[in-house]
Amino acid sequence: MKPFSALRFALPCALGLSALNCFAAAKPNVLLICVDDLKPALGCYGDVLAKSPNLDRLAARGVQFNRAFCNQAVCSPSRNALMTSLRPQTLGIYDLPTHFRKAAPDAVTVGQYFKRHGYRTEGLGKIFHVGHGNIDDADSWSVPSWRPKGGGYALKESIEGARDSKLGPRGAAYESADVADNQYGDGMIADEAIERLRAAKAKAGDPFFLAVGFLKPHLPFVAPKKYWDLHDRSAFKLAQPQTPPVGAPSYAPQAGGELRNYKDMPAKGDLPADLQRTLIHGYYAATSYMDAQAGRVLAELDKLGLAQDTVVVLWGDHGWHLGDHGIWCKHTNYEQAARIPVLVAGPGVKAGAKSASLVETVDIYPTLAELAGLPAPAGLDGRSFAATLRDPAAPHRDHAIHVYPRSAPDKGSVLGRAIRTERHRLVEWKKQGAPADTAELELYDYQTDPLETKNLAAEQPEVVAKLRALLAKHPEAKPQISAAAAKQADSKPAPAKGKQDRNAAFDARDKNKDGKLSRDEFLANQPDPDKAPARFPQFDTNNDGFLSREEFVTSGGKNK
Repeated sequence: MKPFSALRFALPCALGLSALNCFAAAKPNVLLICVDDLKPALGCYGDVLAKSPNLDRLAARGVQFNRAFCNQAVCSPSRNALMTSLRPQTLGIYDLPTHFRKAAPDAVTVGQYFKRHGYRTEGLGKIFHVGHGNIDDADSWSVPSWRPKGGGYALKESIEGARDSKLGPRGAAYESADVADNQYGDGMIADEAIERLRAAKAKAGDPFFLAVGFLKPHLPFVAPKKYWDLHDRSAFKLAQPQTPPVGAPSYAPQAGGELRNYKDMPAKGDLPADLQRTLIHGYYAATSYMDAQAGRVLAELDKLGLAQDTVVVLWGDHGWHLGDHGIWCKHTNYEQAARIPVLVAGPGVKAGAKSASLVETVDIYPTLAELAGLPAPAGLDGRSFAATLRDPAAPHRDHAIHVYPRSAPDKGSVLGRAIRTERHRLVEWKKQGAPADTAELELYDYQTDPLETKNLAAEQPEVVAKLRALLAKHPEAKPQISAAAAKQADSKPAPAKGKQDRNAAFDARDKNKDGKLSRDEFLANQPDPDKAPARFPQFDTNNDGFLSREEFVTSGGKNK
């Protein structure tokens, strides 16, 4: 990124104004790059197997945050946190379908805030979570948001024999096709972003807030063959350990239900080693593909001479398990799901620096506002880390907080609230509002046990007490609010002719008596086999690929 214009900034700075006032005078542009399911599997984060030259160069231009964490490791709540700076437990939204305005109708998103202060705000690709019944937020954008049409699979055989899922048919979990970059969605998004930058260049003096949401490396791992060929498949080792942490609550991990929806994935059980290696290869190939598309956008920013006046933020919405603990996908409170990459570059940001300061997703909104010289937004959960961008050694938080909901045996719905400090993570599992002594606890020490092999909560009560004191500073989490919209009649279960004993029905379906229903157990002997497949994902509120007794008995909470 080129040094920002000396002429443009010299006069106000010479008059003794602060760097942030210099920003205010200049109205810097904002390029916010959001990436779906991106963990810090990048070269700049020390991953020697990653091929991510473009994001590595971005990191060298600015500040790389090594202890950044999402607020919940699933798409919609995490993106709500980014755009509203309100945590899931503040909104009471932990699921995919519920629109954030159901909980906070008057919330002012970061897009709205910049629009109110004279910016042209545009959203491309995946910014808000659109799907599962959820929708975009038109108030955030100066013009309607844009998403690519098509760009899924390139090969016919990848979709043949697709498996039904909550979002419709699911084809292959991965694909390597010898096609152009813009045959897939992220190439289309990069094409559109380049056109928007060129249009912005033609409107000199009209600052822009451009949010570009890339889709990969989210499943399915589809990427042009050349990105698969960048990697030596034999170099990928299987994650260790492949078992849950010793002493962790049985419900704290998850079974990879999102992955198992794909047609070529086993519905249950361990994944064969060869398949694991292929999936790891696919994740890295999809990441390299996304990196190339982000690189095209950043190169155009440079070519147009806009980089010197643009704050660039790269943000991953959450991490991703690649077989560690035997877990695939996200949907947990563990490190591989909660830790994210955050890179910030631009005028006034120290170049080539790495910060160990703890930051959360909710902190990005107020940081961007401060960097743009805008008045500090009110009513946010986040706090600006602009000072850390000037001095990467400056502390920001003494802990980060994130959450994940679960259905616990004999307890029903519980929420895991996690406190992450520089050294430890404490997870407190309990019903919202329940007494503290009803909680089950997890404690991990990343100095002595970076792979989370053992729950230390029972052995280190003094550390637990210290971290629970931090947790007590936060308000009690709100329960999940009702769904944003009524479901369509044809997606509801067929009306019962009489009151059904659903506990007895659960016992009858639980053939292996493991206390949960697989998809196959649920679908067996259903009276409406054409509609039953759509109900399984609706009932599976924690997206773990199984139905707990409570999820089945309450039909995913609808019959409470």
